[in-house]
Amino acid sequence: MNKIEVNHLTKIFGSHPKQGLKSLKSGEQKADILKKTGMTVGVNQASFSVKAGEIFVIMGLSGSGKSTLIRLVNRLIEPTDGEILIDGEDITKMDKKTLIETRRQKLAMVFQQFGLLPHRTVLTNVAYGLEIQGVDKAEREEKALKSIEDVGLKGYEESLPSQLSGGMQQRVGLARALANDSDILLMDEAFSALDPLIRKEMQDELLHLQNKLGKTILFITHDLDEALKLGDRIAIMKDGQIVQVGTAEEILENPANEYVSNFVKDVDRSKVLEASHVMKKPEVLTTYKDGPRVAVRKMEEAGASSIFVVDKQKNFQGLLTIDDAIKAYKENIPMEDVLINSAVHCADPTTPLNDLIGIAAETKYPIVVVEDGKLLGIISRVSILSGLVLGKEKDEVVSA
Repeated sequence: MNKIEVNHLTKIFGSHPKQGLKSLKSGEQKADILKKTGMTVGVNQASFSVKAGEIFVIMGLSGSGKSTLIRLVNRLIEPTDGEILIDGEDITKMDKKTLIETRRQKLAMVFQQFGLLPHRTVLTNVAYGLEIQGVDKAEREEKALKSIEDVGLKGYEESLPSQLSGGMQQRVGLARALANDSDILLMDEAFSALDPLIRKEMQDELLHLQNKLGKTILFITHDLDEALKLGDRIAIMKDGQIVQVGTAEEILENPANEYVSNFVKDVDRSKVLEASHVMKKPEVLTTYKDGPRVAVRKMEEAGASSIFVVDKQKNFQGLLTIDDAIKAYKENIPMEDVLINSAVHCADPTTPLNDLIGIAAETKYPIVVVEDGKLLGIISRVSILSGLVLGKEKDEVVSA
């Protein structure tokens, strides 16, 4: 289900926007319209959708139209043309009263500049949105305290903004948005003003909160690494247009044009590729039911010196070496008593490759990719290196 759906959204700044829209629809370019009419095309017929619970990142360089776009989504800026559906309702057609109610109930915004009231404490800043909605004091403070704890600021409720670091102030801004309990968070360059280390901490905090709360997030950034880290999907903008929408992997593997290709060519692929992208299915598996004798035969047929053991439901149990299998057979030892577990590293399918490179270099066994206990695949050192090298070679071919 789409929480946000944007269709042919356009914003033209100037005295005669409808005239500019006509020129735009006839095929004239942004630069030509500016030169001819003096009007600026801020957003050019943008269309995209955001699924419930998704982090959708819109990124582009300065002047690409991304910040204008997010302000159109909640009608802080009035669109020239197009529609904006929030839970299926077109907010471009709402009267002022209905729009205000929709913003209060469904949309919360976090800005680059924290926008905190300097004379208010953390608690009363976070509760401010609820206060203007007329929520009684006890209820709004209860919700504010929960949001403050969610963002890791418990104990700072009575502090003033001037007593907090930049990162902590942004946490207050995030807590204020969460306190309203809106389904949708609109975040405009929310971490751009922070130092690199604090920015990384806030990115990690946002991902942690998203796993916990499952909000729908529209996130604006000019930083490609940030987009790749946070975005379930990414839209890249240029000159007011959306030139490509896709997952990080889709954009890296199949850039839509030369602009996108140049944009992503220096990306560290190890931070983008995940375990699921390079894992492979093990050639053979065995179960406790098979017993050590069958396990030995399977290893001999596959030319392998070890085999992974699963139960009937494909839940990972451990690794069995050929030596231990033979010992278990000869000495009538239960197979589960000779399995190797502690030396085998397990990873989630979404684990970044960058986190596995050091592990793969040190471990003598393949990394096991497991989800909900089930063995999905294995990753060898060769798999990691080939994933990085082949991807780099493809990038070089595209840019050649």
